[in-house]
Amino acid sequence: MAVVLEKKDAGDWIYRGEGAANIVLSYNGSSPAFVGKVLRIQKAPRNGSPRCESPRYGSDNEDNHSAELALTTDECLLWKEIEDLGSAPSREIAEQLYVQHMITPLLGSEHVDAGIRVHVSSEFLELVEKNVLCQRPSWRVDAAKVNPLCDYALLISDHSIFPQGNLKGKFSISVEIKPKCGFLPDSRFISEENAIKKRITRFKMHQSLKLHQREISDTSEYDPLDMLSGSKERVHKAITALFCTPQNNFRVFLNGSLIFGGLGGGADITSCMIGNAFEDVLKCVIQADDGLRTTNFLQLVTEAVSGSGLLDRLLEVQKLDIFDIEGAIHAYYDVVSQPCMACRDLGEDKLSGRYAYLHSMPLDKSLKIVRDYLIAATAKDLSMMISFRPREDGDVESSYSGVFLESTNQSFDYKASFFDLDMKPLKKMEHYYELDQQIVSCYTQMVKRKNKVENAATIDAYARDPTENGCVSGYTLFKVQAESS
Repeated sequence: MAVVLEKKDAGDWIYRGEGAANIVLSYNGSSPAFVGKVLRIQKAPRNGSPRCESPRYGSDNEDNHSAELALTTDECLLWKEIEDLGSAPSREIAEQLYVQHMITPLLGSEHVDAGIRVHVSSEFLELVEKNVLCQRPSWRVDAAKVNPLCDYALLISDHSIFPQGNLKGKFSISVEIKPKCGFLPDSRFISEENAIKKRITRFKMHQSLKLHQREISDTSEYDPLDMLSGSKERVHKAITALFCTPQNNFRVFLNGSLIFGGLGGGADITSCMIGNAFEDVLKCVIQADDGLRTTNFLQLVTEAVSGSGLLDRLLEVQKLDIFDIEGAIHAYYDVVSQPCMACRDLGEDKLSGRYAYLHSMPLDKSLKIVRDYLIAATAKDLSMMISFRPREDGDVESSYSGVFLESTNQSFDYKASFFDLDMKPLKKMEHYYELDQQIVSCYTQMVKRKNKVENAATIDAYARDPTENGCVSGYTLFKVQAESS
C-alpha cells in the first residue's frame, strides 16, 4: 500500500453516510487515484476504549493487540475454504477476502468491488472526525466515532457516479435500494408457535417491532416478495412503496450527492426533497411535464432493476438459508462446542426428534448449515445501486447496459452494483436467534391486540343495534362477549 492519506488530504473527503461499523466518505478532489471512489473508515464505540484489529505500527497499542486474531478459532474453521482468510491480520482484511473469494463468485464480479486497502495517518483520521461531526446523525455520534487507532481504510468504487472520463452528460443519478429477504421460509424446524413466519414476511413483522420501539414513525407498505418476484409489475409496486416510505431502504443521489432518502443508516431519519422540489431536480433527468417526472423516474428504475438480472441472482444466494435461524442455531452450538441454549429455552416438552437430528449431524454438515446461513444473511442485508446517465442518440459503443424509457422516448446507460457485503461474525448467530424470536413475538402480540379491538368494536356495534349485520340473539351476543374476554 504505497498511497498514504495525510492531514492535508482530509479536506478532499466529504461525508456520504455510515452504518454500524464504518463511516463512508466520498472524494471531492482531483487526484486520478481517488476520483470515482469512496473511503470506508472503521468506527469505534464511545463507551469503551478505541481498539483496532490491526494496530497502528509503532503505537503503544501494538503489543496489546499483536497476539489478537482477526477471526476466532471457530471462524477460522468455518471459513477454512477461503484462501488466506484464517491468517488475515485484521477483521477488515478478512472481510475483504470474504467478499473477494466468497461473495463475488456468487453475485458476479461485474457487480461487486471488494476494494483495496490504503494507509491513513492518525492526523488524517482526527481531522476527518472533526470535519464530518456536524453532518452525522446525532444518535450515530453518541454511539461511535472514527477509530483513531486504525492505520488503513478501504477504498471502493463510488457506485453512485460514472467515471468522469466517460461522462457524456452533465449528470448521473443513482438509486440505492435495500431489497431485504425476498422469500418466505418453509423450514420444518420452525416451531408451531412461530408458523406465522411462513405466511408473513420478515420485513413486515420487523416493521411492527421498529414501530413499537419508536425507531420509525410509520410502517412501510414495501414487500420484498414483490421486489424479488421476477414480475415487472410487482417490482414497480415495490419501488413505489419504497419511494413513499424510504426509511433506510431507498435513497437517490445526483452526481454523488444525496437528494432523497435516509441519512446515515437511520431507520426513520430522512432528508428528502418532496413534491415540487424533487420534481424540479428531475428536470435534468426526465423529459416530461411537471407532475409526471417522478412517476417516469420510478418507471425508469423499474425497467433497469427488472432488466439487470441482479435480483434473480440475489434471491438464489438468500435461499442458501434453507434451515431458517430456528434450525441453524442448533448447528451453531455444535460448531462452537457449547450446550445448545435454544434446546434449553424450548424445554423438554417442546423438544422433538427434528432437533435431535440436527445435533446428530457430523461437524462438516453443521459447518455448512451455519456457513450458508451467514452467507445468506449477507445477501439479505446488502444494498444495490442502480446508476443512470443519458445515452446520446446513435451511441452503440457504450460499455454499459442500456435502458429505454418509452414514456419519454429517452435512452440511458446504467450500471448495477452490490455493496455493504460484510461478513457476519459467527457469534452473531445468537443475536439473530434472539431477534427473530422478538420480532415474531411482537408481531403476534400486535395481531392479538388488533383482533381484540376489532372484536370489541363488533360487540359494541351489536349492543347499539342488534339487527345491524343481521339479527343477533342475546345468547349469541353473550357468547361473543365471553369468547373475546
